[in-house]
Amino acid sequence: MSTDPIVTPPSDEELAGLPALAPRLADALRGLGYGVSGLRQLLDDDGLAALDRGEPEAVVCKIDLALDRPGLAAVVSAFIVGDAVDLVPWLGEELVADCIRCGVLRNVGDAGQHPRHAAAIDARPVEVDGVERLVFSDRDASMTDHVPGPDHVLGVGRASRSLLDITPMDPVGSALDLGAGCGVQALGQHGAGSITATDVHPRACLFAEATLAAAGLADSSEVLVGSWFQPVAGRRFDRIVANPPFVVGVPEVGHVYRDSGLDLDGATELMLREVPDHLEPDGTAHLLGAWAHVDSGDGADWASRVASWLPKEGVEAWIIQRDVVDPAAYVGTWLRDESIDPRSAGGRAKTRRWLDHFAANDVVGIGFGYITLQRVDGPSSITCEDMPQPLGGPFRDEAAEWLLRTAWLRDRNAGDILDARYRVRPGVAVERVELAGTEADPEQGFSPAALRITRTDGPRWSHDTDDAVVRILSAITPDAPLATVLDVMAMLGALPEDGLDDVKEALVPVVVDLVRHGLLLPAELLDDADAHDE
Repeated sequence: MSTDPIVTPPSDEELAGLPALAPRLADALRGLGYGVSGLRQLLDDDGLAALDRGEPEAVVCKIDLALDRPGLAAVVSAFIVGDAVDLVPWLGEELVADCIRCGVLRNVGDAGQHPRHAAAIDARPVEVDGVERLVFSDRDASMTDHVPGPDHVLGVGRASRSLLDITPMDPVGSALDLGAGCGVQALGQHGAGSITATDVHPRACLFAEATLAAAGLADSSEVLVGSWFQPVAGRRFDRIVANPPFVVGVPEVGHVYRDSGLDLDGATELMLREVPDHLEPDGTAHLLGAWAHVDSGDGADWASRVASWLPKEGVEAWIIQRDVVDPAAYVGTWLRDESIDPRSAGGRAKTRRWLDHFAANDVVGIGFGYITLQRVDGPSSITCEDMPQPLGGPFRDEAAEWLLRTAWLRDRNAGDILDARYRVRPGVAVERVELAGTEADPEQGFSPAALRITRTDGPRWSHDTDDAVVRILSAITPDAPLATVLDVMAMLGALPEDGLDDVKEALVPVVVDLVRHGLLLPAELLDDADAHDE
């Protein structure tokens, strides 16, 4: 067990040499097996779980058993756990000396017979788009007992992983990672013709530059210092990805990586107002965001609040609320994020100030979620909805398909909807819910309570329906237009012939909703997909 003191993080002046050093260090670490698969083999599931829980000694116990891989054990002890070890046998004297010069390592032992080196930054292996990468950032408090400072550059946290999950990674001409931090989102755009990463924090830009250099992307990328869209004023991109400092709170900057300095949800508002002007035609943006639920006396309508931040022309927007928390729980979560104990005097004072600010602004909850935007011609279409259910796979696939489905719906009127051909999505389930009698109605048996159609893949969208719609869906075939299917059903007595026009009119909005959520798929999209595969 290490008893070494916490090493001081490197200064910005020291870190200036990190981007040039990063490729050499990455190659050396990879040569020792330091990667996602190497960690898995070294620590196994129990050790990785202990790592996620922030239990360093449990991780060290796993490392101690790795007698056949001493080099990997040494670098994991140094860069993951934060213990001091002698790295010269594994990285070589020259590389260790260069790492010390750039602030990557600190020499905490004597320079004679017992040299030991402790990592002053985090160099964490991650898998992005199926490729193992190395991400550089400041050390967090997961393995060592310290409070990150206000200039702390965050590594790959849960929010970063969420954004990676929702962002398409297929090649595009140009990509912008706004608020790049350590640069992990830019790695997801490795197939882009050009990558631009920006951050208001010069220290973050150094880490992002090092992360991109270690991935071999230095020649196709640029890293720019500046606030919000200022570094790319007048430029447009095919894809924008952003994990902005979206914490909803008081208008101050306590930590650069999470606090925008804007009041309440001003960071998300700013992003939604300005992103469309920086997208190429048909370009897309994929963002994380948070918003206040404000009770102005007639209820807290988060959807109207967020939708009002987008322009009335030129945007297709899908805003998904994944979670809502009450103000007290929200404040407690973010206090712990900065290693402040809510029970301490400082924690109580900060809690009071934050909650008083929420109360003064009628904030009754805070929502968090995913934002998908596309620049389009014509009036904006904005869909805001809750998605508390499990995703059942990478959301990026659903987001990409959603854009295709909404593009198909955009210019179609009721007649077009009826004249189109469809197929029910494979795996869609019909759920019939029946309930037993209650004390108020003790009659034996079960009574129908709900009828739903539900996707069993991706996000488990579920729609309440009725038997008539289920019969129609059962009859739908991609070989005939929907209107023809309805006509045949009426001829066979499955639908009323006299009121068939009313049935068709009522069915159109149902079909639109089912297409939007992917339960019903236009045959044109399926044909296009088949042609693309060929």
